Amino acid sequence: MSMKLNFIHQGEGHPVILLHGLFGSLRNLSQVSKSLADEFSVYLLDQRNHGASPHSDQMNFRHMAEDVLHFMDSQNIARAHLLGHSMGGKTAMQIALNHANRVNRLVVADIAPVSYTRRHDPVIDGLTKVNNARLTSRRDADQLLSQYLLEPEVRAFLLKSLTRNETGYFQLKFNLVSIANNYEQLIQGPDGTPFDGPTLFIKGAESPYIQEKHRDITLRLFPNTQLKIIAGTGHWLHAEKPAIFNRLVSEFLKND
Repeated sequence: MSMKLNFIHQGEGHPVILLHGLFGSLRNLSQVSKSLADEFSVYLLDQRNHGASPHSDQMNFRHMAEDVLHFMDSQNIARAHLLGHSMGGKTAMQIALNHANRVNRLVVADIAPVSYTRRHDPVIDGLTKVNNARLTSRRDADQLLSQYLLEPEVRAFLLKSLTRNETGYFQLKFNLVSIANNYEQLIQGPDGTPFDGPTLFIKGAESPYIQEKHRDITLRLFPNTQLKIIAGTGHWLHAEKPAIFNRLVSEFLKND
């Protein structure tokens, strides 16, 4: 069953829908939205179980694709450009593969249309500890999470979702229990009928998510595709090199 997603709208013009990654929220793509809002009608969405969108025990890419289609119908958007980062990229690909008539151009940031091995178990374990610890300090949350994750920039990203509950303790906005329970679904690749619309994959040069071994399946599912690589960036390429990322996106979408 589709869910009514929280969103922010900026700008006017042809619609562009932005979809964030796992453990994130629509705020993660706010700089992308600002760069596009002068020429496009930009919609930033919180995906289910994230941000201010509703929570659900069910979570897979077909559900998440249906959420976005429901949103498009509610806003009278017949077709849109889609841009998704990581998990959001898989949602966007799932829409394109199942509902090509709703997609003009597709931008996928640092994820391939493949299934991945489990790589977030330490993150889930650490965040579960944070969620259950009845913390009143962000500093304490960071110290606790540092026992599971060494990278301070990753901890800072994850802890952006901390918010105080009605009793004054910090809890995570996203539905960690559902994400953990459905994690096997979230590491699966999208599937469907090949999408022959214009598609741009953008890879962080130092990120392992898009690899040469993914080339054949990518071209089979997205035959009209191109790949751009941003040097000196990892998985959060849109935050690490925003000027370059935003330029690549803008140039690609303007070619429509």
